[in-house]
Amino acid sequence: MDDLFPPFAPDPNEPRPRRFKPVPFRMIAPNMITLMALCLGLTAIRLAFEGKFEPAVIAVVVAGVLDGIDGRVARLLKGTSRFGAELDSLADFVNFGCAPALILYGFVLFHLKSMGWIVALIFAIAMALRLARFNAMLDDPNRPEWKKDFFVGMPAPAGALTAMLPLYLHFLGFGLESWAAPAVLIYVLAIALLVVSTVPTYSGKTMGKRVPRSLVLPIFLFGVAAFGLLISYPFEALVAVSGGYLLTIPVVAAQYRRRLKAEQAAVAGERPAAGLPAGSE
Repeated sequence: MDDLFPPFAPDPNEPRPRRFKPVPFRMIAPNMITLMALCLGLTAIRLAFEGKFEPAVIAVVVAGVLDGIDGRVARLLKGTSRFGAELDSLADFVNFGCAPALILYGFVLFHLKSMGWIVALIFAIAMALRLARFNAMLDDPNRPEWKKDFFVGMPAPAGALTAMLPLYLHFLGFGLESWAAPAVLIYVLAIALLVVSTVPTYSGKTMGKRVPRSLVLPIFLFGVAAFGLLISYPFEALVAVSGGYLLTIPVVAAQYRRRLKAEQAAVAGERPAAGLPAGSE
């Protein structure tokens, strides 16, 4: 019976196979930024439970800044991956779906009891649906190049930051008591509808690939001034940015329609030429 199951004796000269390949740091760095943003989103939820709404809002804003950085760092380092894209979407749902919904509910929507909670749920679920649609559109090979300048619907960070506009106003002295809860409910519901809508909004992903030399110093000065305003007057700046962004949506939608009509006209003009028989010109 011992001969049926002889002991296994590996060849001592055979090299041990490497179980895992080393991962380049350029693949890890963008994901670390995403995880830091996720930590801020979870911390914002905790702060909201403790009634510390001002630092909670700041945590979500900083998470939005990191969300805008991680993708650009990945493209700069050539460290993009499917894992990073999926991790970014999951982090965005927590940072810009769950955290703002819970902050808004704990701040003012709780006055409306079940109705306020339903709107908070709608906002969070709308953000999840928006992110799922965004991931599905990334795999569309037939998407025209010019459409990369536009998002379909309001992007997740913009939806979260504009949804918290009532909190910015409250921090500036515009007291929002229980009487303002219905107005906040309608506003948050409108933002949720914009998030899942097909209204085109500006992307900005193709902006800044090439900057004219004459604009380098003005851009530096503008960036320093904007950073100084954000640090010195954070909530005034957030009110201005949120209001300005909402006002640009109709302008961007009109620009999108013009470019879409131009593309359709170009395609319609090519079809008759493509259908002509040889030698008919």
